[in-house]
Amino acid sequence: MKFIKTTCLTLALAAAFFSSCNKPAETAAPATVEASVKPQKMADALFAVMKGTRTAYTKHVIKYLGKTKKILKPHEQWEDKENGVMLPAQMFRYGRDLAMEQNPGFTYSLQSEWPINKQNAPKTPMEKDGLKFIGANPGKNFYGTEDLGGKKFYTAVYPDVAVSDACIDCHNDHKDSPRTDFIMGEVMGGVVIRIPMN
Repeated sequence: MKFIKTTCLTLALAAAFFSSCNKPAETAAPATVEASVKPQKMADALFAVMKGTRTAYTKHVIKYLGKTKKILKPHEQWEDKENGVMLPAQMFRYGRDLAMEQNPGFTYSLQSEWPINKQNAPKTPMEKDGLKFIGANPGKNFYGTEDLGGKKFYTAVYPDVAVSDACIDCHNDHKDSPRTDFIMGEVMGGVVIRIPMN
């Protein structure tokens, strides 16, 4: 639980950082310093935090303490299991909810063209285009802008890659998975980050 709390706190701090970057400057910035953080740079930084915490959770909690040592039992109904622990996608969602409490101005989500949970399927044209692009172009990200509900957003889509056999086994063996042939290092989905531009 300590690791989970630390993970959620890290994401919350990232949200607080985003908030501080969007506040009007109280004093003039030095001429050699950028007046504000560009949306792409901000999205890249947020994704780096998300990817690092989720990868660490997958490798050290799910794989090592769960699959290897059998100390914890990773399961989607983890609250009903003795020594149960949430899956990486659930940890990601809980962290997101806490981060958005700190700053409701931006959003992020984990999506896939082959979601186990249908709620994680892409919905907007940019989400669909972004997931197709990162799947067809390994190692590259997708960036753009979109208007949603009368507001303009900078939207970035990053590849969500299988980093452990725990990821592959969970998706390939799940009864609700629409795809069962994932391999290590393959793009399984994407992280969609939206930053408001006005």
